[in-house]
Amino acid sequence: MPSAHILIVDDEPGIREWVGEILRDEGYQVALAEDAPSAREAVRRQRPDLVLLDVWLPGEDGLSLLREWSTGSEGLPFAVVMMSGHGTIETAVEATRFGAWDFIEKPVSLAKLLLAVERGLEAHRLKRTVAELRRGLPDLQPIGHSPAMIGLRGQLERLSALNTPLLLRGEAGTGKETLARYLHERSARAEGPFVTFDPAAAGREQLAPLFGRESEDGSVHFGLIEQAAGGMLYIEELAGLEPEVQLRLAGALERGSVLRLGGVTPLRLEARLVVATEHDPDDLLRSGRLRPELYYQINVVSLLVPPLRERSEDLPALYRHFAAFFARRDALPMRELSPEAAERLKRHPFPGNLRELRLVVQRLLLSGSGTVDVAALERAIGPSAASERVASVREAAITRPMLAKPLREAREDFERLYLEHHLARAGGSVARLARMVGMERTHLYRKLRDLGIELRGDREE
Repeated sequence: MPSAHILIVDDEPGIREWVGEILRDEGYQVALAEDAPSAREAVRRQRPDLVLLDVWLPGEDGLSLLREWSTGSEGLPFAVVMMSGHGTIETAVEATRFGAWDFIEKPVSLAKLLLAVERGLEAHRLKRTVAELRRGLPDLQPIGHSPAMIGLRGQLERLSALNTPLLLRGEAGTGKETLARYLHERSARAEGPFVTFDPAAAGREQLAPLFGRESEDGSVHFGLIEQAAGGMLYIEELAGLEPEVQLRLAGALERGSVLRLGGVTPLRLEARLVVATEHDPDDLLRSGRLRPELYYQINVVSLLVPPLRERSEDLPALYRHFAAFFARRDALPMRELSPEAAERLKRHPFPGNLRELRLVVQRLLLSGSGTVDVAALERAIGPSAASERVASVREAAITRPMLAKPLREAREDFERLYLEHHLARAGGSVARLARMVGMERTHLYRKLRDLGIELRGDREE
C-alpha cells in the first residue's frame, strides 16, 4: 500500500523544508506549497491524505482554504491539521468547526508534530470505518463449511496478495460485496479505503463521480477512483457501466493512470479494482453491453460465487449468523431453529440468495420468540416460493448439479423440486396439486412424505 501523502502549506520556507524533511524521513510522501493558489494546485495534482495548513498565509489565509475544502457533501476529503505562531482560541474553534482535526502552535515541537500527523491520519481512517458501520453490515467472514465455501475462502486468501483487477461473478444477492470486503481486509491495502460505486444509482452521469472533475475556477472534485487510492474500488454491476465509462476505465487500467474530467495531468492509479456482475461476461461481450477493451482488462482473474441452493448445508450456520447480528443490532430475542425447521430451511432454493435469507431471519425475529418450528419458517418464507423466478432458479438447478448425480438421485431431486414448485403454485392445497400434476391423491401424499416435503396442513380444498 502506498504511504500517506501529506501536503505542507506554509509561507515560511524554513518551516516548510524542515517539516517536509522530517516527514519524508518518517516514510511519508510530501508536497510543499507556499500560499493558497499553490496549495490548490498541489491538491489538484494529487489528493493528499493530510494537510498541514498554516493559518496566516499571504493574500488568502488558511481558514479560507479550510472553509473551501470543507464545502463538499461529506465534509473535508482529507485530514487537516492547522498551524499558527500566534493563534487564538477563537481561531482554533473556527478551524475545528470546519473540520480541522488538530491545532498546533509554532515553533513546532517534533513530538507534537508527529503525534498530530499520526492521529490525524488515524482519525480520517476511523471516519471512513464509522461510515461503513452505519451501513449496518454484518461482519465480513464468509460463513459456511461446504466444499464450495472452503474453496472460495482459499481462493480469496490467495488473491489478497495480488493487485490485479478482479471480476466477481454470481447471482444477485450472493454477497459479492461482502466477499470483496473480506478480500480487502486480508490484503496489504487493508488500512486503505474501501470505496463502492453503484452505476445504477449514478445513472448516466457516471464519469465525474468515478474520475473526478477540474473546474475552470481551479476547484477540484475528487472522483471515487482517487478516493480509493491505497485501497480498493468496488463496482457493483459491470453491465451498468456506460460505454464511455468502460472505455475510460479500460484506458486507466492499461496506462496505470487516470485523468479527471477537464484535467490535463494524469494521476497514478493507486486503487485495486474489483468489479461484480450477475451476468456472464462473455454474453455481455457478445451482446455489445461490454466493450472488448474493458473485457480483456478485467477478465484476467475471475471468481464465481456459488448461489445458496448449491451450498444448502451452510444454511443453518448462515441463519445463526444473521439471527445473532439482528438480535444484537436491533435488541431482538434470539431464536433457534428446530431440527425440522433447519431441514426445511435447507430445502428452500432461496432465489434471492443471502438477501432473501436475511429477510426471512428478520421476519422470524420480529414475529415472536422461542424456537422456530416449520410452520413459523413457512410463514416467514412467504409466498415468494411461488414466483416465476423460483421456477427459473430450479430449472438452473436441474441443468447443473443434477446432471452430475446418479440417475436415481437426480430423479428424486427433480421430483422434489417439481412438486415443491407446484405445491407453492397451488397455495399448499394437495387437492389442487393432485389436479395440476395428474396424480391420485393417496399416491401423492406418499410421494410427498417419501421426498420429505413438509405440508402446512392437510388442505383438501
